[in-house]
Amino acid sequence: MSRLPETGFLRLRQILGDDSATPPLPPLIPVKKSTWWAGVKDGRFPRPVKLGPRTTVWRVEDIRRLIEEGVMW
Repeated sequence: MSRLPETGFLRLRQILGDDSATPPLPPLIPVKKSTWWAGVKDGRFPRPVKLGPRTTVWRVEDIRRLIEEGVMW
């Protein structure tokens, strides 16, 4: 978790990881995209912030809290 900034936003690929990135991004939360969106819908995971019509992000503070709480995915 030391690679997370104190504040800011994360895109979904930064949270769930991206093997096709250079260098590859390891997941912060090891779940599939469908599991993530189901968790957002039912309240297990934080709600996103829409920055634009095609830009969805999550607050770093929310993701850090989720990891610290050790919620079962």
